[in-house]
Amino acid sequence: MKKGNLLTVIVIFFISVFLFSGIEHHGKKNYWKEFSTEKDGKRETINYFIQDSVRKVNAVEGTMEAKVEGKWKKFKTVPLPDGFLEWSFNKRIETIEGIKKMDMPELAGPHNAIVASHGLVRKDSMYSINNAVKGVGFLPKKEKIKETIKHLQDTKNSPMEEKLEYLISMYKQGAELFDIDKQVSLELYSVPQFETHSFLNCMEDPGVALVFLDIPSYELRCIAYMIHPDNPNLTDYEKDVVEYINLIHSYFHGEFPQMYIAVVYYVVEVFNNTPGKKDGLGQKVVPKLL
Repeated sequence: MKKGNLLTVIVIFFISVFLFSGIEHHGKKNYWKEFSTEKDGKRETINYFIQDSVRKVNAVEGTMEAKVEGKWKKFKTVPLPDGFLEWSFNKRIETIEGIKKMDMPELAGPHNAIVASHGLVRKDSMYSINNAVKGVGFLPKKEKIKETIKHLQDTKNSPMEEKLEYLISMYKQGAELFDIDKQVSLELYSVPQFETHSFLNCMEDPGVALVFLDIPSYELRCIAYMIHPDNPNLTDYEKDVVEYINLIHSYFHGEFPQMYIAVVYYVVEVFNNTPGKKDGLGQKVVPKLL
């Protein structure tokens, strides 16, 4: 899709959101805050949120507290198992190699995670459970994220073939480049005028499950931590996280007119749902049961 056509689609989407989003597309709680700032000589109101259901996040140590199932609990991330990493990195490289040959990417695989959440009833439903397919990826390690952002910025206007080669080189580095206790995504559609059900659920209860449609089949139990790009209280690292996830998204899909909400899925349990496998059939593989 050409850049002009893409921007047209985005503009139409947001116009439709503002025109047709009613009270039914909200929960019973208002999570949004606002502050005023001056831009180009004009006062502008900025809307943002703070996800109060997650606190004391230490991304390096992989520790946090989260309100899950109505109770505050301490969580510690776990590394994704070797089987998951091998499948995910190799499948991503295989997919990009196919794109270089003009092959249509499959819907199955490590990019599309089916995210299950619950927590807050939206006004257009009788209960809170929700499933949504999200594009997910990996997050560079804290000590490598700035240099990765710089390279993406420096090459974002390069020919697509060169950019695809760089993406392949990233996945070939694998665990040397990326944190292996996280997956990341974007919350593209939630704004004060329209809230997705997965957004509302994660604001209320950040305990989610990610499932991938493929063989082998893995289920990741995670704490979903959402970061609004306009939150004035972000740390330097959180700003990098938001910038990287937005940038890696537009690096392939084309430039977007704004920064979107970043979502970090901190992995706390891993189940192997592969049918017919000795350690599969929905058994927990990380952390291993004693």
